[in-house]
Amino acid sequence: MEIYLIRHTTPYIEKGICYGQLDIDVTSSFEDEATKITTAITIETDTIVYSSPLKRCTKLASKFSKNIIIDKRLMELNFGDWENHRWDTIPKLELDLWMNDFVNVTIPNGEAYTDLFKRSNSIFDEITASRAAKLIITTHAGVIRSILAKIKNVPLENSFDIKVEYGEIFKIKKQNNSYKIL
Repeated sequence: MEIYLIRHTTPYIEKGICYGQLDIDVTSSFEDEATKITTAITIETDTIVYSSPLKRCTKLASKFSKNIIIDKRLMELNFGDWENHRWDTIPKLELDLWMNDFVNVTIPNGEAYTDLFKRSNSIFDEITASRAAKLIITTHAGVIRSILAKIKNVPLENSFDIKVEYGEIFKIKKQNNSYKIL
């Protein structure tokens, strides 16, 4: 099985704004970015496409297929009360608590990174149990990092060392219940 984890293209949002599950659009460079991504992957008749429900992912997924399986577990970290606020306006005490232990600290009215890890890996395990030859998953950096951290056996507190750029493709081969990042 070939699995393609793809981060959405460049989002249309001002720098310095906290966003995770905020449903923002993509920039005007979307078509160019999407073309580079879609030409790098050959679609076969049995390719299955999964996506986060956020439009920055579904727009890209729709370039691969009209039949997209949407799953909320592929959404980015829920930043709760911090969503759509400038990072520099988030209460310092709240931000410091989270920054000191982002893996376990729950963001006010949001979630902890461990929550993201559990939900994203549960959907990943589910969909990779299928018999499809090829899977495409359009999602977010946090989801990709958490899946790759599990595959590479990287502690979650070190998962941000895994760089995930906009539009980046991670190809994974599954064979005999083991994964290899290509």
